[in-house]
Amino acid sequence: MNEIVKNGINGPIMTSSGDKREHLYKILIIGELGTGKTSFIKRYVHKFFSQNYRATIGVDFALKVLHWDQNTIIRLQLWDIAGQERFGNMTRVYYKDAVGAFIVFDVTRSGTFECVSKWKEDLDSKVQLPDGSPIPCILLANKCDQEKQGLVTNPEKMDEYVKENGFAGWFETSAKENINIDEAARALVNKILLNDKLISAADLDADKIDLQGSSGYGGSGGKKRDCAC
Repeated sequence: MNEIVKNGINGPIMTSSGDKREHLYKILIIGELGTGKTSFIKRYVHKFFSQNYRATIGVDFALKVLHWDQNTIIRLQLWDIAGQERFGNMTRVYYKDAVGAFIVFDVTRSGTFECVSKWKEDLDSKVQLPDGSPIPCILLANKCDQEKQGLVTNPEKMDEYVKENGFAGWFETSAKENINIDEAARALVNKILLNDKLISAADLDADKIDLQGSSGYGGSGGKKRDCAC
């Protein structure tokens, strides 16, 4: 018999059947129009690349199933947020329940990098982990098979930028040449799983404290309070 329980992070569900565990995680892919967000998803999920993608309007979805280890299946619900939706009122709806994100910029267009910090600020203001901390976000310097412009030409400066702006890391990627696509995704999933374990452990500790404080014998924990409904 399957048992379904809420996971420690907003939105994901863990299903356990015997020793098997399943996790469902919502991940956002955001950034300026034309940076290759859809190409990244197509390469990661479907293992192919095309030059002929139409611009995403609103939001699109894809599902990636990972057999993480012998006992764990991870389902990633990838939300492709259109670049023209930037900082609009709808992004709060789109971001809801996400536990990780990629922000994508185009290494051949320095203007797309200049917008990264605004995307990160918008993300952090609209979705957080249960403890109020930002969800893990990895920066993707996409189209790295082409000539680069701006800060991305200096990896040390990029390392500083990523650290200062609260990213979990950064990768040079190319959906066309399949460079660092799986590696970037695996790094983000590792961060999500780590947060999941930490938050689940914190929930267990909170439950223990609550049980100790709810004794009916003396102390403030045992005081009966009238309902104020």
